[in-house]
Amino acid sequence: MTDLDGLDLTALDRHLREVGVPRSGDLRAELIAGGRSNLTFLVADDASKWVLRRPPLHGLTPSAHDMAREYRVVAALTDTAVPVARAVTMRNDDSVLGAPFQMVEYVEGRVVRHTDQLQALGDESTIHACVDALITVLADLHAVDPDEVGLSDFGKPSGYLERQVRRWGSQWELVKRPDDPCDADVTKLHRLLGDALPPQSRTSIVHGDYRIDNTILDNDDPTKVIAVLDWEMSTLGDPLSDAALMCVYRHPTFNLVHVDAAWASPLIPPADQLAEKYSKAAGQPLDHWDFYMALAYFKLAIIGAGIAYRAREAGVTDDSDKVGEAIGPLIAAGLEQLS
Repeated sequence: MTDLDGLDLTALDRHLREVGVPRSGDLRAELIAGGRSNLTFLVADDASKWVLRRPPLHGLTPSAHDMAREYRVVAALTDTAVPVARAVTMRNDDSVLGAPFQMVEYVEGRVVRHTDQLQALGDESTIHACVDALITVLADLHAVDPDEVGLSDFGKPSGYLERQVRRWGSQWELVKRPDDPCDADVTKLHRLLGDALPPQSRTSIVHGDYRIDNTILDNDDPTKVIAVLDWEMSTLGDPLSDAALMCVYRHPTFNLVHVDAAWASPLIPPADQLAEKYSKAAGQPLDHWDFYMALAYFKLAIIGAGIAYRAREAGVTDDSDKVGEAIGPLIAAGLEQLS
């Protein structure tokens, strides 16, 4: 066993044996995603594979990287219409790895993060069929009754939009640069969003970060979604906010936040078509859609600022520097939605 930064395999092995997870041979692991958000490791022994997620090593911000929430929603959605990896174990303290973590079974499939991986799915009709399947899964999530899967207390049933505006505004104050040139526009959009709050459309489980690279597709049939990943932002909330963020991720500026993002590719239908597809799949009118889109632009801008903040805290100098360039255009797009 060879430890990685943030992953003590000896301690993990001891924990797995203590909680009764079957083991065969030594543990081994590799980092498959990390640096900007939660760290994700592929962990294996001679018989099984798992995926372990834990918070980043630097620059944590309040309310982010909640391992218990992520694990709980995945466990609750098992055996629903929403495909998820089966839950294995979770610790919401520092006793095992020095940080909370959660582990699920490894799902063999295809993850599409970049444009070339999207192109490899097939022709335009195949890609559009894949998009339709992704949107159907999101609609299926929003159709799950939280009470029926034990998630009635997973979040407050009302006031979600107001809390989102307040929370992301507070997050900006934590992650912005001193004398940030975007500060005035961020403050303006924050105020306008507060003034334009619509009634909540309804309450559902929301993913909070839904796009193609947060799912696993079937290796042989890319129009089939076999697992939805990255539930760290999930809660009870307004399903239209989920749909709007999915649409905003389609904006070309997302390439500054996630380099060469598949979901921002011109091969993906434009945002207005994604919105209409969702509305039809979910049977959900797009009332007050400009507000939801503006809120999504605001949220993505602050997410980008948080990525840049964590990079500064860690002393990282790579393409994280470009993330800050996305903040201004995203805030401008949000202001335009409300103009």
